[in-house]
Amino acid sequence: MNAEVNVPKQPFNPGKWLICFVGAGLFWIMNALNKEGYSLNVEYPVHFQFNDLEYIPTTALPRTVRVNVSGDGWDLLRLSWLPFRTEPVNYAVNNPMRASIINTSAMTAALADQVKSLKVNYVVADTLEINFDHRITKTIRLIPDSTHIDLLPRYVVSSVINLTPATITVQGPARLLRGFSDTLLVKIPGRRVAANYDEELPITAYKHPLVQRSSDKVFVSFEVGELLSPLPSDNKKGNR
Repeated sequence: MNAEVNVPKQPFNPGKWLICFVGAGLFWIMNALNKEGYSLNVEYPVHFQFNDLEYIPTTALPRTVRVNVSGDGWDLLRLSWLPFRTEPVNYAVNNPMRASIINTSAMTAALADQVKSLKVNYVVADTLEINFDHRITKTIRLIPDSTHIDLLPRYVVSSVINLTPATITVQGPARLLRGFSDTLLVKIPGRRVAANYDEELPITAYKHPLVQRSSDKVFVSFEVGELLSPLPSDNKKGNR
């Protein structure tokens, strides 16, 4: 009688099965990414070129445009997952005052010239509005509000009220700045002032995201003195 040979059973090793499964998955993914014919909508960074010394955008320019591109999987993966490594496309705005929307044909051509490894199919028509205005600078003269200084009785302003700076300049869109007055009344805070005044005050006017101010503070100084005798008008009132 032949003796039976006992073959030891191999224990189940889930680690080997997992390695095989992951390896097969990676092989399938890499093979798929090498194929052509994929298309994808991606956000592509854009840089607008215009004379920013003469013109200013009155609405926020889009930082990206949505573009439909096609190519192999690797290039699309790089473009969609690593947009920060993509150089922005330059879009020239030659006549900002007449430009109201992004020319999709010009944008597509600019993208096709820059993105050599992909086929740019079209620019998706959203957030394409752009608006510009002439950039101007206006000088505003600062005037102290001397009639509303709260002084103690018998105290008066005894010197010139100094403002530093005496003028400020504001820069921004022409349509907005033309509505600004040429002067700004500076209110002087403080209650029952009885001593010389030296304060740095904030300029709260002209706070607008499109307006740049040369200064947001003004230094105000003047001398205050006590009257040793009543004003002439007070004497006349007392004699009546």
